[in-house]
Amino acid sequence: MAFLRARCATTLYGVACYESLLPYACVFQTSHVKLARAATDVNAASLRRISKRVKEIIAAHGGGGGAGGGSITGGEMAALRDCASTLSSAAGLAKQSAAELAKLDAAGAAADRSKIRWAISNTQTWLSASMTNEATCSDGLALSGATASASLTVRQVAIGVVSAKEHTSIALALVNGIPVPS
Repeated sequence: MAFLRARCATTLYGVACYESLLPYACVFQTSHVKLARAATDVNAASLRRISKRVKEIIAAHGGGGGAGGGSITGGEMAALRDCASTLSSAAGLAKQSAAELAKLDAAGAAADRSKIRWAISNTQTWLSASMTNEATCSDGLALSGATASASLTVRQVAIGVVSAKEHTSIALALVNGIPVPS
């Protein structure tokens, strides 16, 4: 637990990091690569959940209006459609990141310095792209009027995207902390 606390302290969201990764402590123990992989798995799951929720909302409110928390405006629906695409892409990038770290983990001590750097670089690129997609979704929701006057449903999506962005930030910080041997 001390390892997890110390690593999470290097992220912007230390409490969220610790709470989301504590259930996997027996898996990563003191491995930086396994910890980063657990973080990317949590991130991918978070993105899949919010992406699925957005798609369900679009399917249920395809016409633009809806019950339960107020009507969804045409602008909000357009932003949700854009979010469905960008969040789906972000989830794919997070999954790709987890797979890259899984390969690095499988290589273990046999991984040479260049292989480690390559895996870290790929993962950083994909997680950064994921963050861009999440920001695009958030910006679209904000521009569509998804503020206090937005429907409850759209506000819940915006909150879910913020949570996913935090998990992506955590995963990226932990990937950045993977030591590369000299």
